[in-house]
Amino acid sequence: MHFSSEGLTDRLARRLADVRERIGRAAEQAGRDPASIQILPVTKTLPAAAVTAVREVGLPAVGENRVQEAIAKMAEVDPSMRWELIGHLQSNKVRAAVLHFSRIQSVDTRKGIDQIDRQAAEAGRIIPILLQLNAGRDPAKFGAGLEEAPDLLEHAYSCRNLQVDGLMTIAPLSEDRRVARETFARLRVCRDRLESQFGRHLPVLSMGMSGDLEEAVLEGSTLLRLGTILFGPRD
Repeated sequence: MHFSSEGLTDRLARRLADVRERIGRAAEQAGRDPASIQILPVTKTLPAAAVTAVREVGLPAVGENRVQEAIAKMAEVDPSMRWELIGHLQSNKVRAAVLHFSRIQSVDTRKGIDQIDRQAAEAGRIIPILLQLNAGRDPAKFGAGLEEAPDLLEHAYSCRNLQVDGLMTIAPLSEDRRVARETFARLRVCRDRLESQFGRHLPVLSMGMSGDLEEAVLEGSTLLRLGTILFGPRD
């Protein structure tokens, strides 16, 4: 992509202000407190300068899709920055992810749960995770089916080195904005059922990206994963 670091922090600050205005309007419509909705800037394919700009505008974490790409940037930025893995996690990258990321959002199999737990135990860490569910029933997306969620959650709760913070989903690509909203509603309903079934709080609903952030806020998202709207289009 044609990415310019010149004036990056100021540009990001302006775009972030616009995004917060949109979040505020959607939150007001939903009767929600905008402060309950966090923004996770997605810095995949962008240089470390983009992560530094995120820090400079006051946001504490970024989302990355690829383990090795993120690790290469980590040495160049403030060590207090938190990194969340939002992309599919391959088995051969689990150890590196556990050692370097603050949270793994893309956990969607029992095998993956076991691998992360084992590596976390070896590293002496408790790893926060989100369970990724394919709430939009999109064959092009990763994520377990909603019907698999209780079994996956029960299994994750049995692991001593995991902390389950909540759920994540990606809406199908569609010109019809109702598709995203229905997807997010299904995830919220699933979360509510799981909380009732297990008697434990799942505070994080990671749902909503640049193209469907209002729909996500209206349906209860607590964490928006935003890239294009903050940094411009990628090639």
